[in-house]
Amino acid sequence: MLPAFVAAPLSAEVGNSTNGGRDMAFGSAAAPAPGPVSGQHSRIVRLAEWARFGIPVPEDAPALVTGLYERHQPRPQTLVLGVLGPGERLVASASFNQETARPDGWEYRNALLSRLRRIVPHDLRRRTPTRTAVLLCCRFGEPGWTAVDGAWMWGLRDACTLHGLRCGAYITLTASGWQVMGAEPSGSQPAAARSAEPRNEPVMASAHSAEPTSPGPAPRITA
Repeated sequence: MLPAFVAAPLSAEVGNSTNGGRDMAFGSAAAPAPGPVSGQHSRIVRLAEWARFGIPVPEDAPALVTGLYERHQPRPQTLVLGVLGPGERLVASASFNQETARPDGWEYRNALLSRLRRIVPHDLRRRTPTRTAVLLCCRFGEPGWTAVDGAWMWGLRDACTLHGLRCGAYITLTASGWQVMGAEPSGSQPAAARSAEPRNEPVMASAHSAEPTSPGPAPRITA
């Protein structure tokens, strides 16, 4: 069951101690080692297939990764979902934890779609997507592709289709640094912690205002 969220004005802070993540809307309201795919082949994207999709590579990947990392401070087993507007400007983002012992792209798609609906309105009425969603996966292990990565890649692409967004980069963040999956951009910093320290204090989620991404009131954040 997804954690409960409460509505808050853009200048307020929203407490969220149940999912260890943060939602940030601007201007609108460790994975296990690679193993067998085990029954969910159709819901996992492998690198060769990902390359055929023509997923756009960020023009300034280091700045994007650093921006997401600084806003959410992810620890291993944390996902950071970002939505980019024109010029790759970050207009909204959310971080959350998700169980990865049995990777399933369908479950991951639902988790991503739920967060997208909370932080940005859909663009399904547009003929061509104007915004792009990217996903940063902070996890244990090596930066190379795993079945968990493949399931998140499947989920990201499908969630973007259902929300009217362009599917953007899938990025891993490990102890050795970050890597845009299926592309060349990579770096040693930022990097994931080598161990996941337990969070004893409540995690606060903040909403920030910026130039609106669409007309109308800020979306309501609800359970």
